[in-house]
Amino acid sequence: MHEKVLLRMRQAIRTPQYYVTTHADEEMYDDDLSIRDVERVVATGRIVERQKDPQSSEWKYVIHGVSLDSEAAAVVAKFGFTDRLVIITVYRR
Repeated sequence: MHEKVLLRMRQAIRTPQYYVTTHADEEMYDDDLSIRDVERVVATGRIVERQKDPQSSEWKYVIHGVSLDSEAAAVVAKFGFTDRLVIITVYRR
C-alpha cells in the first residue's frame, strides 16, 4: 500500500540520510535496541499503519519488522521538512 514511501525510507537508511530523535534514542536504550536494529526493521519490515500528526499535519508511518536478534520490533518514522527520514520512536513488540 505504501511501497513508494517504504522504498524512500530504505534509500534514506542506506545512504544514510536520516536522524534519530532524542525520544527514539531513549526508547532504543530502554528496549535494548541499537541503530543497526532500527536500520534492519526499516530495511526488511513493512508499513502497517499511516498516521497524521495532529500538530504538524505530516504523515508518519509505523513499520513492523525484526531486530538483529530476530525479535519483533517497530519503528515510527516520517520525512522531515529537509526530506531526511526522521526516526520518531522505536520499540519492541
